[in-house]
Amino acid sequence: MIFCQNLTFSYSPQKKFKFPTIRCQDGEALLILGQSGRGKTTLLHLLALLLRPESGEIILNERPVLSLNSNEIASLRANQIGIIYQRPHFVSALSVLDNVLMPNYLAGRKQDKHKAAYLADQLGFGDHLDKKTHQLSQGEQQRVSIARALMNDPTVILADEPTSSLDDDNCERVINLLQEQSARIGASLVVVTHDQRLKDEFSNQVLL
Repeated sequence: MIFCQNLTFSYSPQKKFKFPTIRCQDGEALLILGQSGRGKTTLLHLLALLLRPESGEIILNERPVLSLNSNEIASLRANQIGIIYQRPHFVSALSVLDNVLMPNYLAGRKQDKHKAAYLADQLGFGDHLDKKTHQLSQGEQQRVSIARALMNDPTVILADEPTSSLDDDNCERVINLLQEQSARIGASLVVVTHDQRLKDEFSNQVLL
């Protein structure tokens, strides 16, 4: 479960954001829609504890998290939060497979190659695991990011424009997989996007 209320954040006196109350229970999916400049990515980074709000509170699995120290936040993020960034961040020297396995390593867990291969097959890049990420298309890289975010069975999955670079078929495949996987592990799924194709895929929606 993830919950926030009264969140505010400022990049400058001229660029301030105040966000609505957000609540997403275990196993639920929430779509946050908004055009560019409405603070979608900023909100996701706040929920992921990558940014610190000026005011407000964030509760993750019944636990207030803004009072945690940096080590506690890093551990919580590694073990309980799966993040799908708008622009993929990979280790270029590693293979696709090793990039997918990276969350296991960062959380101090055994590398689960079977799960990595399963997710790769489900997302349609199972034949590319031995390649380097720069050899993949933009859409394939986005799907690698999604697989990587699911590797540790997080309790919260945060997705920033996960379908923006995908065609209609892969858009549907990705959203179905995200919803199926989050439901399977009982995770809260929060998707922030301007992709209007997703409006009919989520019953819970917030407009920024």
